[in-house]
Amino acid sequence: MNRYVVLYLATLIVLLPIDFLFLGYVAKGFFTAQVGDMLGEIRPAPAILFYLLYVAGILIFVSGPATATWQTSLLYGALFGLFCYATFELTSLSLLKHWTWTVVVVDVSWGVFVTAVSSALGLMIADWLAPKI
Repeated sequence: MNRYVVLYLATLIVLLPIDFLFLGYVAKGFFTAQVGDMLGEIRPAPAILFYLLYVAGILIFVSGPATATWQTSLLYGALFGLFCYATFELTSLSLLKHWTWTVVVVDVSWGVFVTAVSSALGLMIADWLAPKI
């Protein structure tokens, strides 16, 4: 199997359960309390599209290069998460009246963490299942 397919699937398989656990259980009450009146039902198509595109971005900018190591993936994954999540959060803060700095800090911190961990673990799993040649 193509190494990039393995890397993509490994990263996706790491990212999804961690993010679902955080969003569905750990932070659900927090987000409901902070911006609850803005929350709606989850729409599967945009959610699926986000995860598919986000993991592609991780591979392109973080873990896909031949020189990537788990250490560089951890660092650049954290930075990728920072830039992506901060883009959404700061845009929301500038446009939405119920968005707060507290939400920004929590969600950007989460984005840094989950992207760093997913990038590094996805690469480690890919290196184990489909080593670089």
